[in-house]
Amino acid sequence: IANAISLTIDTRMGQVTILDSHSPLITALKPCVAYIKYFDENNMPKREDFAIWWGILEVAGHNVKVLADMLMDIDEVDSDKASEAIKKAEEIMHKYKESTDKIDMEKFVEAKEMLMKSIAQLKLSELK
Repeated sequence: IANAISLTIDTRMGQVTILDSHSPLITALKPCVAYIKYFDENNMPKREDFAIWWGILEVAGHNVKVLADMLMDIDEVDSDKASEAIKKAEEIMHKYKESTDKIDMEKFVEAKEMLMKSIAQLKLSELK
């Protein structure tokens, strides 16, 4: 985004805010609600929020790159679907949490990922 002021995003090491002339950085992202602050065409400060899934953040000079499995705008979130997905993921995780079968463990991991993704979406929808 042109005229960006800052990007605030969660990494595996904690939350970071990237400002102009930030030190070079490459770090892993975790599911979160990230936001960017910028000046619009009328030079008014604005904020845009996004749900982010796993990914990588790269900062080099005045360039910031976010490579993520999912980036969802606040207007794209369906809170009912996200709530349903959370419930389904929790049920699956409960069903397979004690299993030692490899396929069951894979289902547990997939459910956990669905849970984290849906929580990020639900947090984003709460900002509407």
